Amino acid sequence: MTYVIAEPCVDVFDKACIEECPVDCIYEGDRMLYIHPDECVDCGACEPVCPVEAIYYEDDVPDQWSAYTKANVDFFDDLGSPGGASKTGKVSADPDWIKALPPQASHE
Repeated sequence: MTYVIAEPCVDVFDKACIEECPVDCIYEGDRMLYIHPDECVDCGACEPVCPVEAIYYEDDVPDQWSAYTKANVDFFDDLGSPGGASKTGKVSADPDWIKALPPQASHE
C-alpha cells in the first residue's frame, strides 16, 4: 500500500508535502505532484501538511478520485524508480487524461 495524490492537487504546487517526505518520493509533473508507489514507505508525513487535502492512503481515496491511484503509478512508467525526486527535478510525464484536464481554479 502507498499514499496517493488526488485531484485537489491539480495545478497546485504548494510542495509542503515534498518538504515533509523523509524518503524523497514525491515527484513533480507538469500539472500535479505524484507519490512513487514503490519508494513510499507509508509514513504518512505528507498527508497532514497538504493544504488542499489531496493526499490519501491508497485504500481511502474517495471513489470520485479513484483514477488518481492509477495515475500515481502510470506517471512512473517511463521514469522507473530513480530513487529520489530531488535529483530528478520536474518530469513531464503526466498521464494524458491529466494533461487534458481544464485548468483548475485556485484552491486558495
